[in-house]
Amino acid sequence: MKTLSELFVKTKAENRAALIGYMPAGFPTKEECIMTIKAMVAGGVDAIEIGYPYSDPVMDGPIIQAAAELSLANGTNAEDVFDILQATVEMGVPAVVMTYWNPIERFGVKEFAAEIIKRGGSGVITPDLTVEESIGWKEACEISGINRIYVVAPSTTDERLPKVVTQCSGFVYAASLMGVTGTRTSVSGNAKSLVARVKAITATPVSVGLGVSTKEQAAEVAQYADGVIVGSAFIKQLQESSSIGEGLAKVENLAKELSAGVRR
Repeated sequence: MKTLSELFVKTKAENRAALIGYMPAGFPTKEECIMTIKAMVAGGVDAIEIGYPYSDPVMDGPIIQAAAELSLANGTNAEDVFDILQATVEMGVPAVVMTYWNPIERFGVKEFAAEIIKRGGSGVITPDLTVEESIGWKEACEISGINRIYVVAPSTTDERLPKVVTQCSGFVYAASLMGVTGTRTSVSGNAKSLVARVKAITATPVSVGLGVSTKEQAAEVAQYADGVIVGSAFIKQLQESSSIGEGLAKVENLAKELSAGVRR
């Protein structure tokens, strides 16, 4: 199973949400990043978002920013991102790249989309790209056959929401709050109402990100969303470990807990 559409058919049949894990490419190193993703998959993560490290993120909180800074210091480049994408797909799970627009434009719009499909990727999440500025990207994705995934937030108006979600494929990324990524003690109450608004106008699966870090939070979001996205909590396990071995064990254990949560 290597596509998002196959994944959501499977999870719907199992009456549960998909667990989607995020990891910045090249963190802590390229090799350790792949090892970490293996631990996430071994623990029950259903799909992976690979973050393209960026020096000036608008959506990332301090945990992901610190990871991206280390990745960039290691010299992580586009080829590394695509290598990690391919390695993830070879683990038998759907994988997408999450990136700001500038790296796509710098690499070449058509070339970036073509490389995603060449490496077996399912699509790309573009948090800072508006649908109005997506004509070239839309064409490139249609040629390559990859999913275009946009982000909606509680602030997205009822007038604008259909314009965005109708351009999404694979899933709609619903940001649970107005703010940046990070672990939190509770999931924003805006998440449930946002998902309901999206589901009222599209059959495309909806996945919720920003703030999910525990089994209980995953179970809560899984009651109304098709996918539960977790990133900072996984990264934090590595940042707070004294060795990569300790970090990998913590990552796998967290994945097991979250996997149980989305199945509750």
